[in-house]
Amino acid sequence: MSKPNTPYQLKDITLPSNAVWHRCTVSNAARAELMAQQPRCIWLTGLSGSGKSTIANALDATFHTNGIKSFLLNGDNVRHGLNKDLGMTEADRAENIRRVGEIAKLMTDAGLVVICAFISPFNRDRQMVRSIFNHNQFLEVHLETPLAVCEERAPKGLYKKARAGVIKQFTGVSDPYEVPENPEVVINTAELSVADSVKRILDALA
Repeated sequence: MSKPNTPYQLKDITLPSNAVWHRCTVSNAARAELMAQQPRCIWLTGLSGSGKSTIANALDATFHTNGIKSFLLNGDNVRHGLNKDLGMTEADRAENIRRVGEIAKLMTDAGLVVICAFISPFNRDRQMVRSIFNHNQFLEVHLETPLAVCEERAPKGLYKKARAGVIKQFTGVSDPYEVPENPEVVINTAELSVADSVKRILDALA
């Protein structure tokens, strides 16, 4: 409920801070119109080594070359700043994804196309992120690259450390990965090249 002639709106949500929503004069639609593009969140999920960062980076570069205003949120990079206080427990992983989802939503509200590359192993966390976006604004891309292929690639040597017990709670080894139930795009990077993977995502967006 909002008060007449004020920018404030009371949301149907209980907050510890008692904050009140402040409506902006410039709408999300107006920001998107200024950007001359449709804001989207493209969420890449899959095991470590499945190719998330590589494909996300190639997709971001393709957008940039074609004049599409985009931004890439990478799982490791985010943990160097925004989420540097979080570990790898199930609760911390859930909070990691929640924060990233909220940041991605703010960026789409600003009119950007946001690419998120996160293992995000749990269905409930991915569904939570999907729920905060408008219809057709969220595109889930599952990189279903087999564990054996991911482990063989071992781009950061993490699987070897996980198998040796040096790294605890490692997805695919000592922690589960829940396969997405209804992703918009499914890619096996053991079979598709980076270029073909990017094309498949672009085709889905079209």
